[in-house]
Amino acid sequence: MTRKYRKFDEDFKQGAVQLVVETGKPIAQVARDLGVNEGTLGNWCAKARAARDGGNTGLSEDERAELVRLRRENVELRMQRDVLKRSTALWVHEAMGR
Repeated sequence: MTRKYRKFDEDFKQGAVQLVVETGKPIAQVARDLGVNEGTLGNWCAKARAARDGGNTGLSEDERAELVRLRRENVELRMQRDVLKRSTALWVHEAMGR
């Protein structure tokens, strides 16, 4: 048993993607309205987004380095916060005379 796949021309694909972008409707709703599979329209939208962004979806070296630095800083700040919470709790406990 062979499956029949429908072929869509580029104008139709671009129009469908444009509907999603301009109307702000969910991909699923636009796909239903047009009689297209939701996954197919999603692929078209992803491809158009990648083309619009120049295919640059990854992080640059500088962005990666900054991300690593910010993650380390975040860990350090969480530890400092936890120490301050504990010291405040101890101070309150002693101040209350318990």
